[in-house]
Amino acid sequence: MRSIFVFPDVEQVAVAALLDELSPGQRHPWLVDGCLFVWLTTEGECLYLDWESQAVRSLTRACGHRPGWALQVDVSSRVDGTAEVRSLTLALLAQGGIAMDDYSDHPWTANEIANDAAVEGLRFFDFKTYYERTKLPH
Repeated sequence: MRSIFVFPDVEQVAVAALLDELSPGQRHPWLVDGCLFVWLTTEGECLYLDWESQAVRSLTRACGHRPGWALQVDVSSRVDGTAEVRSLTLALLAQGGIAMDDYSDHPWTANEIANDAAVEGLRFFDFKTYYERTKLPH
């Protein structure tokens, strides 16, 4: 399972309404595009539980505060999911916010995602490049 976290700059109610529209009748988790499992998580539950401290610092700097809630989007390893992750993330960040993926400590903006920006050689949700870099030699 691969994951991203999205910290939209809108109220939770608006985010839930968007997800309800994208995933009618499906909640906890929302199932979007048949391959994205979306959970609303809070700091009191498990948000930041297994995060590296550098990632939390990067997010806090980018947001100006440590967000108290986020959307965790899980993608099965059985599908690529890149197009679906990008589309959903851009919709959730339409009014601002930050996204973080499993592959870097960079806080991604909608503009960076839309423009396919690279930071330290990685793009948003760039699991293919990340795995190539971390492959052990034969």
